[in-house]
Amino acid sequence: MNAGDILTATATSYPDQVAWIWDGGTRTYGEANARADAVAHAVVAAGIQRGDRVALFLGNSPTYLESFYGIMKTGAAVVPLDSRSTIDELAYFVADSGATALVVDREVADAVAARRADLPTVSTVIQADGPAAGDLDFEELVAKHGGQPFRTVDVDPSELAWLAYTGGTTGRSKGAMLTHGVLIAEAIVSLADLMRMEFEDVAMHAASLTHGSGYNGLSYTMKGCTQVLLTRSGFDVDRFLDWVPRYRVASLFMVPTMIKMVIDHPRARETDWSSLKWVVYGGSPMYVEDMKRALEIMGPVFSQLFGQTESPMTGTYLRREEHVTTGPLAARLGSCGRARSGTEIRIVDEDDQPVPAGSAGEVCLRGATVMAGYWNRPDATAETLKGGWLHTGDIGMLDEYGYLYLLDRTKDMVISGGLNIYPREVEEIVLACPGVSEVCVFGVPDDKWGEALRAHVVRSSGSAVTEEEIRAFVGERLSGYKKPKVIEFVTEIPKTPLGKPDKKAARAPYWAGQDRMVR
Repeated sequence: MNAGDILTATATSYPDQVAWIWDGGTRTYGEANARADAVAHAVVAAGIQRGDRVALFLGNSPTYLESFYGIMKTGAAVVPLDSRSTIDELAYFVADSGATALVVDREVADAVAARRADLPTVSTVIQADGPAAGDLDFEELVAKHGGQPFRTVDVDPSELAWLAYTGGTTGRSKGAMLTHGVLIAEAIVSLADLMRMEFEDVAMHAASLTHGSGYNGLSYTMKGCTQVLLTRSGFDVDRFLDWVPRYRVASLFMVPTMIKMVIDHPRARETDWSSLKWVVYGGSPMYVEDMKRALEIMGPVFSQLFGQTESPMTGTYLRREEHVTTGPLAARLGSCGRARSGTEIRIVDEDDQPVPAGSAGEVCLRGATVMAGYWNRPDATAETLKGGWLHTGDIGMLDEYGYLYLLDRTKDMVISGGLNIYPREVEEIVLACPGVSEVCVFGVPDDKWGEALRAHVVRSSGSAVTEEEIRAFVGERLSGYKKPKVIEFVTEIPKTPLGKPDKKAARAPYWAGQDRMVR
């Protein structure tokens, strides 16, 4: 099955069901599919062929969704790019993917036009909301080709559908090749494990469609759910708090940073959360103390996933029913849950050999949702998919029941005086200290120990917690060598475009000029 036909199938069965709601209108599945077919005809007329790549530089919008499905119907692959990316980043992604066409928002069209010389592979630019000189107008193309059903290209499940660029926190982003088979498997497994959606449910896209929310969107479309597009870019907490009760939202994807922004908002406790059934979250660490507050404020609606771009949204999951704070299962709140349906998890040592339960090592997984490899990176593909297993780069351990506990990223581990320290373990403790809102712990050069721990802390509003209080709090709960040597209070923690703490950016000033590379 061509993943683009997920929209076709739903539109055939439920043409009058509302597909998209956004700030300015609504559109049914029948209308959305007709527009996606028009996009397919338009890109074929522009010379796009099966196997080509088309980049989407768009915020959350109907244009994004209709382009996404329409392009896949042609057998071409989509290259979704976060609309918050810089033009330099866009130029890299386009050059690396060899994209021959680009669909852009009006807000970035002028900047793109000014840098066209840096996009030599792009022969066609389609612009939403009215064209710049020389570009094609999205709405004009839809009007021109509207009313002509498109016969979807019959692809092999192994053909490229979505070229997904990794977060790039440890180096230049790589394009993970997600096939039609991967996308369909991911959509089905999400419905089996993370969120048991029904036709009558309303879903929201609060996070970017270019990443986690976009993968969830495949599941929503498969079930025929109405999808609310919260914003074109960024995360508007006030609008989120208004729209969840207004549209009776049942499901959405959030990264932990977004959840924290919501529960820290003064209106959070006044908001009507009664419609919510599933808040799927993942993408970065969710600290236990934050989750306890989220459960208190928003209710027992959370379903955790562990996965990565190379196996989108799929690795392990902690069921909604297992998000408990008391009783014998409360300790599992600090885990990532157990293997997803159809997925295998194992922990390996430095020799790539499996280790017993309770032992730390690299987390590896395999299953139908694992990428085909990295685009034009055969060496990186061979290393990451060694032995048929996706080597995640995460350090973790499985307990005797098969529940995964993440300790840290392999590149975030700090070796101080020959002892391995996992910053996330320290962060969990610091965050539990009264008066602490956010924390980022990382290693910095140290003449005596090789590396030492440094903690950047954001105080809670109105808090006057001191460095000594935090260090004493940590010292009561962890070994002495795990106490941060330096605690600095900062106004904010740097984040990646995906909302993850950017440890590479935090570390960089301290490693500048050092012999070893910034990790």
